[in-house]
Amino acid sequence: MNIEDFYDYLLVKLGFSDITVKNYQQCLTKVLGEISTLKPTTEQIEKYVAEMRRKEYSFSHIRNTTVTLERYMGFIGRPIKLARMKRPKPIIKDTMTEGEIARILAASKNSRERAIIAVLAYSGIRNKEFRNLKTGDIDLDNGVLKIISGKGNKDRIAYISRECGKIISEYLRDYPRNGEGFLITTLVRSNQYTGWDLRKRVKVVAKRAGIKKRVYPHLFRHSLATNMLNKGANLITIMNQLGHQDIKTTMIYIRSFPQRVQQEYQFYVPNYL
Repeated sequence: MNIEDFYDYLLVKLGFSDITVKNYQQCLTKVLGEISTLKPTTEQIEKYVAEMRRKEYSFSHIRNTTVTLERYMGFIGRPIKLARMKRPKPIIKDTMTEGEIARILAASKNSRERAIIAVLAYSGIRNKEFRNLKTGDIDLDNGVLKIISGKGNKDRIAYISRECGKIISEYLRDYPRNGEGFLITTLVRSNQYTGWDLRKRVKVVAKRAGIKKRVYPHLFRHSLATNMLNKGANLITIMNQLGHQDIKTTMIYIRSFPQRVQQEYQFYVPNYL
């Protein structure tokens, strides 16, 4: 048995996606390299995880490493069960205002950049969902995006505004696309955009706009949710737009920005005097 057999097992037997398998591969390469063996003992694994906790690695990093090691150890015939850390309640620390996003759109130097920013800002779709978006998945007349094989390999619908539709139309006039092709590709070879391509393009335009905070694709998703919430949107609408499977995930925006709850309380509070 070699380690490639394990990756094949994840792909074929467990049906994991290529991205998930790559994440397992990156994790295992790091751990097994530091332990210096392809067949670690239970003691070695437990010491490694204990060291991660002492160094206060992030919850997600420790959890992902723990899951990866449990699956790998089971595969090589040395099953192990590691304790799970209690997930901390996440908080969204920063988002962009409507004005900041307007500045980024204004700083776009062509219709292609404007389309990239507009789709991210108005739809709130994830990085991968954006990169997989094809021209044929967009219904400009009705302001609808068909998200195919989104998170959890599930299809869903996301909406865009008329303003966003106009920006996409301008882009398609300047950069004609085949209906079966990706909405955004690289300029030189027309390859599918990578996650790095998208992050770089967003960062460049935001810097040009003079935005001081760190701007990345997922920040537009958080910003859409909080800006909709501040304008009075209910959680179910936001949940459906973002494609959350559980309302508890959407509740993160209420926990992160309690002032919205206070504003609504002040509006609806009874008058007893």
